[in-house]
Amino acid sequence: MSSFTSKEKEVLSLISIGLTTKEIASRLNISHHTVETHRKNLLRKSEAKNSAQLIQKAFAQQMILG
Repeated sequence: MSSFTSKEKEVLSLISIGLTTKEIASRLNISHHTVETHRKNLLRKSEAKNSAQLIQKAFAQQMILG
């Protein structure tokens, strides 16, 4: 997986605990469009097809803890 920015890692962490785009945007005080952009970048960089696969890959590479 390509390296993620610090903000992408933050979004990834929040996705992994089950937060929605709206909840992530609220927590980080950014727009939901920005969260969607980070999510798309995460999927592209990780070559994941969806958020579930993204989390699976991130967990396998110990980027997030279970």
